[in-house]
Amino acid sequence: DFSGQNENPVVFDTSSNRRAIIPLEQENDNVIDEIDSLEIFDLIRDIFDPEHPLTLEALNVLALKNVTVDANAGHVHVFFTPTVPHCSASTLIGLCIRVKLQRSLPSNFKVDVEITPGMHLQEEQVNKQLADKERVAAALENDHLISVVHKCLSGKGVMDDDHGLGG
Repeated sequence: DFSGQNENPVVFDTSSNRRAIIPLEQENDNVIDEIDSLEIFDLIRDIFDPEHPLTLEALNVLALKNVTVDANAGHVHVFFTPTVPHCSASTLIGLCIRVKLQRSLPSNFKVDVEITPGMHLQEEQVNKQLADKERVAAALENDHLISVVHKCLSGKGVMDDDHGLGG
């Protein structure tokens, strides 16, 4: 239960972080488009927070500047910043980011998801859990946990029903 941890989060303007839309007729199919930071950010920006009916981008949990890509090495690294330093949903948020990227990227990509250094009281423990492949796999076998992850990824938000984590 995450209720009461950050009852009035600050909501940030996200309008400046959008890529210009290119009309379909202007796209060039002969150009190989490498995966870049903005493309990764576009994949994860609309993940919903487990506690609030807001996206991780709107809460400034995710920021474009904290996403790096080495397309040649097939490596993506994302730092996320919990809204409060004692956020107990941090592991779940990191799990949602990891799941979204693993489902969206080619299988040869390595994905690292970590808390922004110095932004959580249990940063080391959360990062260790998110980096442990066996622990992540076990978490995704938990029916309730995967249900919450799917709600955060679907854009519905977990607060939309009586079975959410917020209480």
